[in-house]
Amino acid sequence: MEWASLLSTSKLGTDATEPGDWANYPINAFEKDYNKIVSSAAFRRLQDKTQVFPLDKSDFIRTRLTHSIEVSTIARQLGIMISKNTTRYRQQDVFDFAEDISSVLLCAGLLHDLGNPPFGHFGETVIGEWFQNNLGKILYRSNEDTPIDQRRTLRSMLTPQMAADLEHFEGNAQALRLLSKARYGSNINVSVSVISTLIKYPTNSLSFSRTAADVAVHKAGYYLAEQETYLQIARMMGTNREDGSVCRHPLAFFLEAADDIAYATADLEDAFKKGLFTLQEFIKYFKGQYDHNQVGIRIGQTHYSKEHYSNELIETLENDTGMPEDDRFHRWLHYTRRWLMHNATFRFSKEYGSIINGRFQEELFSDVNHTITMKILKNAMKEFVYNSPGILRLELSAQTIISFLLDKFVHAVLYFGCEDDTYQLTQADRKCLHLISDNYRNDYEKEKSGHEDDEQYCLYLRLLMVTDYISGMTDSFARTLYRELSGIE
Repeated sequence: MEWASLLSTSKLGTDATEPGDWANYPINAFEKDYNKIVSSAAFRRLQDKTQVFPLDKSDFIRTRLTHSIEVSTIARQLGIMISKNTTRYRQQDVFDFAEDISSVLLCAGLLHDLGNPPFGHFGETVIGEWFQNNLGKILYRSNEDTPIDQRRTLRSMLTPQMAADLEHFEGNAQALRLLSKARYGSNINVSVSVISTLIKYPTNSLSFSRTAADVAVHKAGYYLAEQETYLQIARMMGTNREDGSVCRHPLAFFLEAADDIAYATADLEDAFKKGLFTLQEFIKYFKGQYDHNQVGIRIGQTHYSKEHYSNELIETLENDTGMPEDDRFHRWLHYTRRWLMHNATFRFSKEYGSIINGRFQEELFSDVNHTITMKILKNAMKEFVYNSPGILRLELSAQTIISFLLDKFVHAVLYFGCEDDTYQLTQADRKCLHLISDNYRNDYEKEKSGHEDDEQYCLYLRLLMVTDYISGMTDSFARTLYRELSGIE
């Protein structure tokens, strides 16, 4: 792979022609991308989407918007660090493209959660499980002459990949779907290098494996509807391989690391402020998580285990007395974050050859000094947060809301545009369809252009129209719509 291609400013859509006078005070393509992102409705909606705590009323708890800003900041700083590093692993070609690398990471960080539905990652799970439970139950009338007893299920109407796209709904793939709509002249038209950086999982919903050695195939990264666009981007980036597969954009490793760092530190701070654990409980847990079988490393003449570096961190927290615990924990998390950033950048520079050649298959934190630290911080979220009664109650509430909306809108779109003399939509279905924003229905019409005679594909696109609509909702909007349609208010 070559940075000149990897940092392409080409776009899927066409931007409006700018007045000639604007060239007197130029800004580069990635600055324009940044402006489009922060001005977009899709990005603004992240301010009312769950990061960890669904429907939380506290004003200090992070939302998807503040999380995305933090990831963007960390990702940009990682780009600066790798280009300015003074180690023996310094790469001249990275230095030559320093400004563009940090700019692409800045934009990608803002966009990385754009496809996430309301109520956080649990919302993704609910959507996928709803389709797993219902595609085999809902019957579809393929034409006006089909007897009721011969109607087929939705799953049998779809190809395996179409069904898998729905049953394994994935926020990463949804983000690509949103951005790829720029080819129709809508949504956020950003540089393809930014989009490519977002594709952390360059594989489809039939090929991913959560247990694979290659982290790039742990989740689905694109849907069938975006497959051609995905392959087009890969060709433009030079990330496609001779065997037809696609490797990660090198900057996707930094984006993933930035997301992990923010998740492992900032989200933990929110949990602490909510009183889900005390400082002493955290220190005790941290110490109890050391893996004494970790392979040691040698620095100079001294041999250290990775436990040594994690232990040094926790000793810093224990010894940093004389201030309120909130301030101590905040300062310690900031200090820890800097070490994690250092480790991620070091690993990237050390593995640069295999990364730029598309052969690197691990996470940047898989074999560094603070590998144990990252594992402990992630596990702390599971230990103290995810199974807390408050989270569980809110997630069950979210499940009820999303499942109800899917029940309503999936049935409403089944025959959208398929009315004839023998079949008319019910009044309830018509009302539901009118609730779906015009932009989603317009996108459907554009996507099906040229496929009008393909009943299977059009049905698939109508189902995607529903997931587009629901995943685009904010937490508050989804809850309010549920309450209105269910007659609660």
